Amino acid sequence: MDISLSLAKKLSLLLEQKTLPKSKCKNAIFTELKTEEIIIIDSKKVILDNPESLIIHLQNQYNIPSLKEYITVLEDKENATRADFAYVSGDSKRGNTKVFQGFLVNCYTPILANFKGQSMTLNPTEGTFTFIFDYEDFVPDASVTIVGLENAENFRKLENQAYLFSNITPLFVCRYPQNQNKHLIQWLQSIANPYIHFGDFDPSGIGIYMNEFKKHLGEKANFFVPPKIEKLIHYGSKKRYALQRENFDPQLITEENLKRLRQIINQNRKALEQELLLKSEIKEFILS
Repeated sequence: MDISLSLAKKLSLLLEQKTLPKSKCKNAIFTELKTEEIIIIDSKKVILDNPESLIIHLQNQYNIPSLKEYITVLEDKENATRADFAYVSGDSKRGNTKVFQGFLVNCYTPILANFKGQSMTLNPTEGTFTFIFDYEDFVPDASVTIVGLENAENFRKLENQAYLFSNITPLFVCRYPQNQNKHLIQWLQSIANPYIHFGDFDPSGIGIYMNEFKKHLGEKANFFVPPKIEKLIHYGSKKRYALQRENFDPQLITEENLKRLRQIINQNRKALEQELLLKSEIKEFILS
């Protein structure tokens, strides 16, 4: 049984006053304390003869060494860490803090940034990524453009796509794992750097952009459309297109290149995955 904040306050009051009205002591723990002969319950009140016995019982049975500190942590539960809960109750799982809040970043050229007021350079070795935990304190250099990717293969093989971003200094972020996505959005909202969304070229890809990014980031967000998309779409899949439905309002699309992309997708009735742009043959075609 967990000790709630209200119950902890009652027990604290009992320790202080040595007695409480019986009507306020209906929780099962009071029956337990009576059985252990820690309290006496008569027709009108609960009486605590030996406060030390209650303190020992709470420590041994509920891992609560200090009711005062336990109450302090519960009263500020939103800001309490797992370490706080482990200290006051022996149960870190009660804390709200996510062990791995944050998101992955990657780059193929060194990226300057500021972290906790100190200059830093991101330059992960190929095959490794950097995880940004304290993302509130991470600010890329003003020259950097954030590029969001939808899948792991594109996020891992950045060098194969460098030709697509030769006109910017890109720092790549990954939409997955999806349960971390809210941290990424919060961070993107907090920085001034522009955002480019590099996803699949199909109704689902546009929907992810419109529903998860554009509506939160506004004008600083744009959807990446590769050169020669009207030719590349022929590599797409009619089957994948047939399985998808638009889950966004087309009237909300303000970017001309995205309007054109949607038109090309629907005219050809094909869905094109972003992985295609990793192929060396596609690179040669685009650059030719």
